[in-house]
Amino acid sequence: MNLPNKLTVIRVFLIPIFMIFMSINFQLGSVNFFGATIRWEYLIAAVIFVGASLTDLADGKIARKRHLVTNFGKFMDPLADKMLVLTAFIYLVAVGKAPAWVVAIIACRELLITTLRLLIVEQGGSVMAAQMPGKIKTATQMLAIVFLLLNDPLFSYWQIPFGTIMLYICLIFTVYSAYDYLKQNQKYYSDFQ
Repeated sequence: MNLPNKLTVIRVFLIPIFMIFMSINFQLGSVNFFGATIRWEYLIAAVIFVGASLTDLADGKIARKRHLVTNFGKFMDPLADKMLVLTAFIYLVAVGKAPAWVVAIIACRELLITTLRLLIVEQGGSVMAAQMPGKIKTATQMLAIVFLLLNDPLFSYWQIPFGTIMLYICLIFTVYSAYDYLKQNQKYYSDFQ
């Protein structure tokens, strides 16, 4: 178990801790954070989410730099990312901070692309590295989740919270990156047409 894989495993273990702080009202009160009132539980959950997201950034860079890419990492790293993001989005829907239809589209895209990646590997192909639309989708997902958890303490433009703006930008890139991925890998599923 090398360092990048350990970071991936840590990210997976942070998910239930994130869930605990989103699920249980510990009655810790709230804090005024840059003008926004935030429950302590949500602030702690946001810190856990940011920490888990940073492990995602670190594990890939370390794996590539030190040539520590493993089959476990190739499989578990993207799975851990999806588990973390989808868990956060489900909780944001549950607490009324994100529309269910947006999260449903994001979840369907993730399932579709993950299934396609498995199909490509099964047919002897190699999985494409993330393209720019996918990277923008991921970045806007992370920003949306953090700012929605924090009640947008830093930005509010035209009375639309920054987290909401990021969520809809994420939605656009979710759909576009799925289209782009499907188009570039059409040869792997053309038999089904």
